[in-house]
Amino acid sequence: MDRLTAMETYVCVVESGSFSAAARLLDVGQPAVSKSIALLEERLAVRLLLRSTRGLMPTEAGLAFYERAKRAIEETDEAELAARGAGANLSGRLRVCAAVTFSRLHIVPAMGRFLDKYPDLTLEVVLDDRNVDLREEGIDVALRMGKLDDSGMTARKVSEARRLVVGTPAYFEKAGVPATPAELASHQAIVYSRRYGGTGWTFRRKSSEVSVAVSGRVSVTAAEGVREAVLADLGVAVASEWMFAAELRNGRVRSVLNDWMLPPIELWAVFPAGRMVSAKARAFVSFVEETLESASAAQSESPRHSFRQ
Repeated sequence: MDRLTAMETYVCVVESGSFSAAARLLDVGQPAVSKSIALLEERLAVRLLLRSTRGLMPTEAGLAFYERAKRAIEETDEAELAARGAGANLSGRLRVCAAVTFSRLHIVPAMGRFLDKYPDLTLEVVLDDRNVDLREEGIDVALRMGKLDDSGMTARKVSEARRLVVGTPAYFEKAGVPATPAELASHQAIVYSRRYGGTGWTFRRKSSEVSVAVSGRVSVTAAEGVREAVLADLGVAVASEWMFAAELRNGRVRSVLNDWMLPPIELWAVFPAGRMVSAKARAFVSFVEETLESASAAQSESPRHSFRQ
């Protein structure tokens, strides 16, 4: 068994948690997996795995080797893809999961370029604001926002966006423009009640930090509802710049408190644990990165409508 295959086997064992699970994923017998790991430990002269009540756990040396082996495998896959040429051998189905509003605004309109580049691929897009079970749903790659709860997932940070306090000119004409974060307490807030929304926000400006609890008569569980409520002049919202990119450019929505900073929101590409990431999934993530980078460049060149105090 060559070194790369041994590394792939070891990575699969760590991510799946057992020899038997890795054997099923790799479609080989369990003895072959056990022998591969034993030979790898013998060659490295170090213990890589320990048995525990939770299954097989990597030792400190094993964890360090896992990180480097995983990176080496990823770089090998990318090198092979580059050598074959863009689009070569990328065929079949790619099943992607992402948040509804983000996908509708930024991914779906750009998918034609991805499909043109890879004409033998079929793309299935599952739109869901929940964190679905990737293995159960047969997802190859998911785009998730916010902090990742499960550090054991295979994930890669794709991008991040600013969070802004936004509202319509009509709302601010009626309710006034807040001059400080504390004044948001007297405004009607459109509360996004999912896990990376909520009513408590911490603003920073230079060395100052202010925490504010907002409230309002409208609380929604989907980002699409936040958008529509803001556009209906119902109040202000704390939202990512991605959510209102077009409206911020054309002035339909304006941002306030722009000299205060909110924690940015992160976008992650998440892959099913225990499975090697496919070249198709990597190509899609690269496409998303390029799409967002282009959109960010266009956004920075266009004026953002805001109220400045």
